[in-house]
Amino acid sequence: MNKLKIACVVDDDEIYAFTVTRVIARAEIAEKTIFFHNGKAALDFFIANAGKNEELPDLILLDINMPVLDGWQFLDEYVKMMPKLGKKITLFIVSSSIDEEDYARARAIEVVSDFIVKPLTVEHLHYILGQLTEQ
Repeated sequence: MNKLKIACVVDDDEIYAFTVTRVIARAEIAEKTIFFHNGKAALDFFIANAGKNEELPDLILLDINMPVLDGWQFLDEYVKMMPKLGKKITLFIVSSSIDEEDYARARAIEVVSDFIVKPLTVEHLHYILGQLTEQ
């Protein structure tokens, strides 16, 4: 199974960040994982690294409920800057939300590959990696 170079997690929950680090390591899907505790920090990173393919992740796992800049606000800005990135990055929403409106909203955003309800599991990550290798 091919590994991703970099996976990116955008989530404000520190316990989840610790847990997902272990799940990603157990799933062996990425060589490196980077974390951001809100959408603004992640967006600042993408702006600073636009065009630097070796610094940009292959995968973003995005929570939607965060302080400062939530996942929806991040997505609004991310979609605008995608052409400047110079790299195709796959994005999955990973949230504890079970609100049907959130699912519908996510499906309406072309850049969102899928919506996964927490907790993220090794099986979810293998599914994601399978989706990426099919592309």
